[in-house]
Amino acid sequence: MDMVFPQEVQSSMALHPPNVLFLFTDDQRFDTIAALGNEEIRTPNMDRLVQKGVSFTRAYIPGGTSGAVCMPSRAMLHTGRSLFRIEEAGKRIPKEHKTLGEAFRERGTITFGTGKWHNGADSYHRSFDQGDEIFLGGMADHWNMPAYRFDPTGKYDARCPQVKDPHMSNEVTWRACDHIHAGCHSTELISETAIRFLRDCDKQVPFFCYVSFLAPHDPRTMPRSFLDLYPPEKIVLPPNFLEMHPFDNGELRIRDEKLAGFPRSTSEVQRHLAEYYAMISHLDCHIGRILDVLEEEGLSDNTLIVLAGDNGLAVGQHGLMGKQNCYDHSVRVPLLLSGPGLPKDVKSEACIYLYDLFPTLCSLVGMPVPDTVEGQDMSEMVFDPKRAGRDVLTFAYLDKHRAIQRDGFKLIEYVVKEEHTQTQLFDLKADPWETHNLFGNEDFMPKVRSLREEMIRLSWENGDRDTEWGKVFWSAFQE
Repeated sequence: MDMVFPQEVQSSMALHPPNVLFLFTDDQRFDTIAALGNEEIRTPNMDRLVQKGVSFTRAYIPGGTSGAVCMPSRAMLHTGRSLFRIEEAGKRIPKEHKTLGEAFRERGTITFGTGKWHNGADSYHRSFDQGDEIFLGGMADHWNMPAYRFDPTGKYDARCPQVKDPHMSNEVTWRACDHIHAGCHSTELISETAIRFLRDCDKQVPFFCYVSFLAPHDPRTMPRSFLDLYPPEKIVLPPNFLEMHPFDNGELRIRDEKLAGFPRSTSEVQRHLAEYYAMISHLDCHIGRILDVLEEEGLSDNTLIVLAGDNGLAVGQHGLMGKQNCYDHSVRVPLLLSGPGLPKDVKSEACIYLYDLFPTLCSLVGMPVPDTVEGQDMSEMVFDPKRAGRDVLTFAYLDKHRAIQRDGFKLIEYVVKEEHTQTQLFDLKADPWETHNLFGNEDFMPKVRSLREEMIRLSWENGDRDTEWGKVFWSAFQE
């Protein structure tokens, strides 16, 4: 298919490869940007990116094969591979799976990484030739983020001690790091590191600067001034708020779900949402500082900026707090692209996966897509927002949930304790909050059957049946 974006843009990018600034957030739900419709939150700098570029309002992850959903999500992003074709749920990225950073390095681009890397030290070292304040892990105390300096030998095995809970005991735990900046918030530390790189980098050589924040992941702590922006009692609960999830989904007592009491109370969820929004506003403030320095250094006219999130979060929706499910609040993520030659203030409803970014970025900057990449090049959707994206999406969580989305409907199937227990069907156009289950309504049974048939067919094609999780789920699943 011929590309639809202007030939002069292609030619310009081929002659003058743009820099790439990749801003990656942790646990940020798709609907937490003011310019995209959230009237309660304050995100003036993310709003700047919305106005300057293209917003994909239907970007998704395929779910997770770990309770730490961010780990497989990040592995998919960095390899362009689908959920069931990454290794060890993303805990490691094998050498035969080329990473996005490796692809840029091979083109002669400076690759710089800072912040969270949840996919093993070896793959980090392959991806970046520079970096600092590197966090090899899943979550940490934001005010005491354990970090590494960049080691050109690729050895990140040093450990530092931390008192586990100084208020309760002297027990010491060991964290993977070589230093800790006590009292410096992770968002500020990572932002300062990115700013230092932008100021000091060789302006004559293109760069790939990967800035991976720990926010707004819990523990949700931030400077008080940001929390004061959101009085909890004024937070409006979403239409799908529930005190309890309506049935056992097999994961109601995982760590994330224990962050709030059972049943969920209005006041407690309002508090959690206030803290969640405050974390995002604090994050937005420091993203603004990075964007300002990009302009000050004369880099903004030749830098492609990507802002994305690794997964969503329930925070009270459907009676849930975490992301270990297939509802939109957990699998749908923010995705903004802006830069030279790209349309401005454009919104695309094309359905895409986050791991489609790998081949899309390759296309936008004019470099080849590695053979190991499975994602689809969505650059046409960047320049023509009316173009359709993926026709069908599938989602999964461990051996418990499978879902399919097609033609505006989503079907979710549940297996609990190796028994097929529940089915949900949602009309996403009429019911975007996924509150009205149509399963059992005879008028919709043909839709259920067709979606099930497609989901079963795709489970063979996408490698699901070859995994330990898929074998458990599909052996228990019965129509």
